[in-house]
Amino acid sequence: MNLILQSLDADRSAIDRIASLADATAEDISSGGRHAWRCADVAYSASLKALIEAACYGARIDCAWLPATPQPGAKLADFKLLAMDMDSTLITIECIDEIADMQGLKPQVAAITEAAMRGELEFNESLTRRVALLKGLEASALQRVYDERLQLSPGAQAMLAAVKAAGIKTLLVSGGFTFFTDRMKDALGLDYAHSNVLEIVDGKLTGKVVGGIVNAEEKKNTVARVCAELNIAASQAIVMGDGANDLAMMSIAGLSVAFRAKPVVREKASVALNFVGLDGILPILA
Repeated sequence: MNLILQSLDADRSAIDRIASLADATAEDISSGGRHAWRCADVAYSASLKALIEAACYGARIDCAWLPATPQPGAKLADFKLLAMDMDSTLITIECIDEIADMQGLKPQVAAITEAAMRGELEFNESLTRRVALLKGLEASALQRVYDERLQLSPGAQAMLAAVKAAGIKTLLVSGGFTFFTDRMKDALGLDYAHSNVLEIVDGKLTGKVVGGIVNAEEKKNTVARVCAELNIAASQAIVMGDGANDLAMMSIAGLSVAFRAKPVVREKASVALNFVGLDGILPILA
């Protein structure tokens, strides 16, 4: 296997220490401001993988294992769709937590969000409980969150530019809200977006969601639906997420990417990016 190492700030000595564990030499493959190294033809084993991943995590280095002989799905050009979660993936915040902050309820809502993302609380229940706490809030708070707090995750722009240049379609599928996903779709020139609709009456949130909830199953179904519309296999999709409600859609993808994710998601993803930006997928798929 080839071992790809990436870091925002590790020095060469740290990279060489990781490479020595694999009995390999790290070749610098940095480009476009991304710091990356390749250890070629490593004698892979499950025990070595565990050792390398533990050492990398402690040194704030990301690692990915790839077949030494290129396989289908090994290059960016092999894919036709990039599906992304929004909150804490494409963007740095959980929008519902920031909306709740306008009500002085961020700690209560954030605790429910965290439990749901760890997979400890069923998503429909968690969303219903969180949205109910927003009842009576002026709808203008949503615009304030968008204007004042919403930021793209590091590397998002570079990743999207490369994906679009490769002719790959983009889908934003979120357990969040259309107020934000629709604006992100327009601002970033994404092809598809799907999320929940907050009910607003007389300029205030009612504490309810209109229609069905975009939960884990609906996220998976949305990816499958878009793949069918594009006449591609799900194996031609890259799916990125951070929480337990992303696992179902990640499970049908050709490449699943856990971005600064909960442990349960990191364990099951094809690739985990814990420290570098979203554009960390580019050296892996070069």
